[in-house]
Amino acid sequence: MPEPLNTFLPDRSPAQPRTVFVYGTLRRGGSNDIHRFGPPAPRFGGTGCIAGVLHDLGPYPGVVLGGVGLVVGEVYEVAPEVERALDALEEVQGDDEGEYRRRHVSVALNGGRQVTCLVYEIHPRHVRGTPVIPSGDWITHWQARQGRG
Repeated sequence: MPEPLNTFLPDRSPAQPRTVFVYGTLRRGGSNDIHRFGPPAPRFGGTGCIAGVLHDLGPYPGVVLGGVGLVVGEVYEVAPEVERALDALEEVQGDDEGEYRRRHVSVALNGGRQVTCLVYEIHPRHVRGTPVIPSGDWITHWQARQGRG
């Protein structure tokens, strides 16, 4: 039986490469495209989705994990130094009070396989009163906002 979406999983050793799920500006073609981080370059692992609610925070989105909605994203394997750069970009703090919080979830890849990934969940205080993106797809939403969709 497949693992349910968003099963919270234990952290791995910081020395190991990590698989990360990106759903917003870090996606290919986004304003913070993950490929600008490195070397070593992040390695694409596929597209997929997680259970969550995607919020529009203006220039970038934030996901609140869980619920019945699906959030579209991409999976990459990243080196520890790239992961540290992502933590800094997402303003992660050790006490879970930063803008984003590190979570580990099971991602359903297109094609049916599941993979455990690091995902950056927005701290709930940052989404109060913000619009929800019903499609769960930041890139499509952003393009439509820019008149390109």
